[in-house]
Amino acid sequence: MASDQYQAGLKCRTEVLGPEYVEKALAGADDFNRDFQEMVTEYCWGGTWGRGVLNKRARSILNLGMLAGLAKSQEFKLHFRGAINNGLTLDELREILIQISVYCGIPAGIEAYRNAREVLADMDIDPSNMDSDKS
Repeated sequence: MASDQYQAGLKCRTEVLGPEYVEKALAGADDFNRDFQEMVTEYCWGGTWGRGVLNKRARSILNLGMLAGLAKSQEFKLHFRGAINNGLTLDELREILIQISVYCGIPAGIEAYRNAREVLADMDIDPSNMDSDKS
């Protein structure tokens, strides 16, 4: 039986990353990585994102900065999509990418912009036509 923290994590993980991603990750778990998937859901999503002190938008901003600084492109793209799901606007995301570029270095900024454009294209979002008040 799953713990309350696991259930809270599953709910949060699904809200941020989308049900398709979460269902695929959990369905793809096998004897080798099942414990890891459960740990990520319970502790990362339930024990961190689910704490309720910071809202999801703030956590998305933090994750984008940390993941860009660590050069974790796959996770950056996943969390960039999550930031859009959490209501960040294009103007806010642009500012985050500029700050990443200054604090983490231009190469990290270039990579972050490249990853962001991939996500926007995957989501059929044209950044040149976006209203600043919408994501």
